[in-house]
Amino acid sequence: MTTTAPPAADVPSGNGPWRLARAELRRRPSVRISLLVVALFLLMAAGAPLLSSLAGWTPEEFDKSAVDPYLGGQPLGPLGGISADHWLGVEPITGRDLFARVVHGAQVSLLIALTATAIVVVAGTAAGIAAGYFGGRTDTVLSRLMDLTMSFPSLIFMIAMMSVAKDVNRIVLMTAVIGLFGWPGIARVVRGQTLSLKHREYVDAARVSGSGPWRILTRDILPGVLGPVIAYTTLIIPGMIATEAALSYLGVGVRPPTPSWGQMIAESVAFYDTDPMYFVIPSTCLFLTVLAFTLLGDALRDVLDPRSGRA
Repeated sequence: MTTTAPPAADVPSGNGPWRLARAELRRRPSVRISLLVVALFLLMAAGAPLLSSLAGWTPEEFDKSAVDPYLGGQPLGPLGGISADHWLGVEPITGRDLFARVVHGAQVSLLIALTATAIVVVAGTAAGIAAGYFGGRTDTVLSRLMDLTMSFPSLIFMIAMMSVAKDVNRIVLMTAVIGLFGWPGIARVVRGQTLSLKHREYVDAARVSGSGPWRILTRDILPGVLGPVIAYTTLIIPGMIATEAALSYLGVGVRPPTPSWGQMIAESVAFYDTDPMYFVIPSTCLFLTVLAFTLLGDALRDVLDPRSGRA
């Protein structure tokens, strides 16, 4: 008598490892807290217009009654003017509501950081896998392109581009320029990992069985480089936010009155001794976001890295 096949529920499915990864991640308190923080800031960015309307202020609206004109425009009241009318206080001199500017600033800062990170990860992973797997002339061309891009004075080019381009969407331009110079780093990491994977037994077996390059790259190589890619991505996000803050500090980033965390931190430097809350609030948002993404990425790397989870 022939044996019957096991029930479908007992057969490992194609996304079985991902279910195991989710189960492992749910057991880690740091992951749950990080996901909560990331979700909180993403929801805050997505719902910025609604949140600012609930607070009763727009990010560009001035409230001269909340600052003291005889003290250089310092906020009235303790902790930078925190009150029932202004939940996080007000901006010195102008009296603009900090809560409204923080939630709208989250839109700009996170949009630039996450979009530029996505461009860098996709472009860098594709270039690194292609260079490492195909080798030869493809590897030579892509490696020289990586060297050329990394040796270019990217910050000077960014400043020049942002200074010259005046009638374009600055958020789109910043995202494109930052992404243009960010991909070689992850491409080098992925290339090295691909070189160590392309001669593994399961890759040779797939090649001998007749699988094409696209199938091998997507089914065998890409899952193997996923751990390093996730680890590198956690380092990209704070770097992207820092780049946006640096460009805003130099006056070539997002222009007022459009708020961003980097711009708010740059503007608060002049008031850190008289109104420290103006510096503390956007800096705390920035710190919590970066920390949450980093802890989440570390946990994902530990679970998904093939070297730590598979023989």
